[in-house]
Amino acid sequence: MLNTLGNIVKWIGQHFMGMIFLLIAFVVLTPSSSSNASTANLQEIKLSGPIMSAERIVKEIEDAAKDPQIKGVLLNVNSPGGAVPPSIEISYAIKALQAKKPVVAYASGVMASGSYYASIYAQKIIANPGSIVGSIGVIMESANIEELMKTIGIKTQIVKQGTYKEAGTPTREWTQEERAELETLTKDTYELFVSDVAEARGLKISDAKKYADAHIFSAKRAKAVGLIDEIAVMSTAKRTLEKLAKVKKPEWKEKDKIDSFMEKFAAKSMMHLRSYFYGLKASL
Repeated sequence: MLNTLGNIVKWIGQHFMGMIFLLIAFVVLTPSSSSNASTANLQEIKLSGPIMSAERIVKEIEDAAKDPQIKGVLLNVNSPGGAVPPSIEISYAIKALQAKKPVVAYASGVMASGSYYASIYAQKIIANPGSIVGSIGVIMESANIEELMKTIGIKTQIVKQGTYKEAGTPTREWTQEERAELETLTKDTYELFVSDVAEARGLKISDAKKYADAHIFSAKRAKAVGLIDEIAVMSTAKRTLEKLAKVKKPEWKEKDKIDSFMEKFAAKSMMHLRSYFYGLKASL
């Protein structure tokens, strides 16, 4: 019995890449509805996992904006946020799309920090009752491995020009001047974040302590401070978009199966990579 199990495990190990290939081939060759592409009038775009790049999702948004048959877009968000520039890229792409056709942003799990930034220009923001919303703030972090380097006998050698060129280094504790410089940078980014949220949501910057300040809200509290418009489930979000888009016979665009598979794979990989990565950068 043990020998049989051992042989099975060995075979799986030897043929793992082959099994992956067969899985991808199955996804690619599975028949899809070609007619859907020509009749679809609504589209769902998913923003999931850490935001490390905006290229893929911005292309989806821009393609939806150009497609005359697509009358409205549902942005399905389940992301903890991420890097500043890609979050802003997505946000402004949604703003441009909203100028042409209605967009409803739906918080299906987490709509926090950079992913909330990405959603603010939607015509309506709807959140699942159990979702987490907000965390309007900016963080910049780095490890201090000075003691570890001393223990293993490693010393750095640096040549630099510019007082703050070494700001954020992980090899020693930051000086007060370096910390002040980095705090100025995060403050500038935070003020931009708050300003855009206030503009998009019709809120007062003077009330930022109530809805920003990195508060993490339940859907109920997020609605109370004005960060979302409604608390509901996915079916309601879809019906809301159908009404805003004035679509009588809704036909949702089906995503290409291989694209969907690769996006899920990439999102999970990013989650694992981020858990091991330590580097200095401003994150939303």
